[in-house]
Amino acid sequence: MTTRMIILNGGSSSGKSGIVRCLQAVLPDPWLAFGVDSFVDAMPAKMQASDAGLDIASDGRVSVGADFLALEAAWTEGIVAMARAGARIVVDDVFLRGAASQQRWQKALGDLAVLWVGVRCDSTVAAGRETARGDRAQGMAASQADVVHQGVTYDLEVDTTHTESLACARTIAAHVR
Repeated sequence: MTTRMIILNGGSSSGKSGIVRCLQAVLPDPWLAFGVDSFVDAMPAKMQASDAGLDIASDGRVSVGADFLALEAAWTEGIVAMARAGARIVVDDVFLRGAASQQRWQKALGDLAVLWVGVRCDSTVAAGRETARGDRAQGMAASQADVVHQGVTYDLEVDTTHTESLACARTIAAHVR
């Protein structure tokens, strides 16, 4: 079965976005990229810092409400529809609810061929990247480093603690059918 989607899951600042850019460069066919950051950026401003939307606490902990979950479900279904229409898609996501987040994707995907990739990074290294980026609440990387992987099943895992994005992308690309 031909892989239609690659879904990368990892905490904030774990290196997912860099891997996605490298995947687009090394995979022989064109792949569209969609990330949870773009989804969040597309939400109305009033849903930022909202109990019904997305709330990022001063310590970096993230909580989501009912309106966020409803839009996220629609976003997921839309991405899956593009894959069903013939696009190859790589997704950069953060499974805040661990296994439940993967199950949301699995329900939408049905029998679509997917490569599940866990992107790990030592929380101290991710926290350093978070500080260098300057666009994340301090503590987000550390709070997400492990929880996003709880109960999640992968076909492949990569660790960006000491491995560059390009090497990770090549490892992933070798598993794409």
